[in-house]
Amino acid sequence: MNNFHIVVTGANGQVGKSIQTLSIDLPTIRFTFLTKEELSINDKDAVFAFLQHHKPDSLINCAAYTAVDAAETAHALALDVNANAVEILANCCKSLDIRFVHISTDYVFDGLSTIPYKETDQTNPVNFYGFSKLEGEKRALAINPNTVVVRTSWVYAPVGKNFVKTMLKLMQERSALNVVGDQFGSPTYAPDLAKALISIATADQFVPGIYHFSNDGIITWYDFAKAIAEISASSCNVYPITTEQYPTPAKRPFYSGLDKSKIQADYGIALRPWRESLQTCITQILKES
Repeated sequence: MNNFHIVVTGANGQVGKSIQTLSIDLPTIRFTFLTKEELSINDKDAVFAFLQHHKPDSLINCAAYTAVDAAETAHALALDVNANAVEILANCCKSLDIRFVHISTDYVFDGLSTIPYKETDQTNPVNFYGFSKLEGEKRALAINPNTVVVRTSWVYAPVGKNFVKTMLKLMQERSALNVVGDQFGSPTYAPDLAKALISIATADQFVPGIYHFSNDGIITWYDFAKAIAEISASSCNVYPITTEQYPTPAKRPFYSGLDKSKIQADYGIALRPWRESLQTCITQILKES
């Protein structure tokens, strides 16, 4: 789509940086990347003035407060970024007729299901991070009918802090690791999510609503860690433990597999197998280390 202009907030995060990398090979789309230093998304006047001046076609919001455990006590901060700022962005986009694409999380669900969650399934977050993200979803969809919310899970990339990079580091330092083996979900390689978000933002037919996206396959954190060890040829032994044996400040859903059939049907987005994407990521990390 020629001369299409996308503004991306949260440009320094895993997904924001992944969009930046992809943008190099997309000369027909104009991107404007914004960090929180360049634009405070909690400042409604500043957001409106910026968008009115630049007149983008779409805004992809990659900004989020993602410290799940810290959110249990940092309520105001989590709500500020994950709900209040989202409301401002949705409002400004509505006023200026800009498509609004926003990232949410599998943690809006309580994890009591045993089959992949559909977009229409009942939400019931078990931690404050999930609550703050759900609040953002609700406000955006209520304010701006031209909103797409993309729920995703277990995001990782060659950049930033994430499970894959943490495991690779620990596997170099230790001979054995214990990893939770009774929480199920799907990893999401940030560049794959970035590609999907760009497809949605530039689609000829923009279909608003909630969508689920991750890589294909449902595994445990233990399965994920085992695969990281295998792909990186680590000699570190990985053992499964229960959630009870690894207590955290924030409760996690036991099952947060997502049904991705809607995003495939409405936007024709293909899903890569989780292990294939993991291989791509680890190859890049090891090449750059």
